[in-house]
Amino acid sequence: MSRITHFEICTDDPEAVQPLYRDVFDWKFQKFEGGPIESWLVTTGDDKEPGINGGMTRPREGQSPGTLNTVAVSSLDQTMNKIEQRGGKICVPKMAIPKVGWLAYAEDPAGNVFEVIEPDPKAK
Repeated sequence: MSRITHFEICTDDPEAVQPLYRDVFDWKFQKFEGGPIESWLVTTGDDKEPGINGGMTRPREGQSPGTLNTVAVSSLDQTMNKIEQRGGKICVPKMAIPKVGWLAYAEDPAGNVFEVIEPDPKAK
């Protein structure tokens, strides 16, 4: 079975949206030097933990900004508040995914949509 091993967030202004991800999820950004396009490596956590790392770049010609990934958090309510405080917005409110968890869709300041989930097998 194939698994996602990387994500790419494409945005017209990478440096404007990085603070949201840095402050809400504690992600690290490092500019990648020497590549064919301006980009940043994104570290989302310790390699010993489950999950993936990715990248952030400006859209290539003909490509629209965007990506969609799911980020697991310990408290969806607290995270939604932090997202709004850092210039993001909640575009689909908190909903139960039965036996999986609580899910909301959020949008960063550049319009990239992502999902935030609080795992909870008791969600109804």
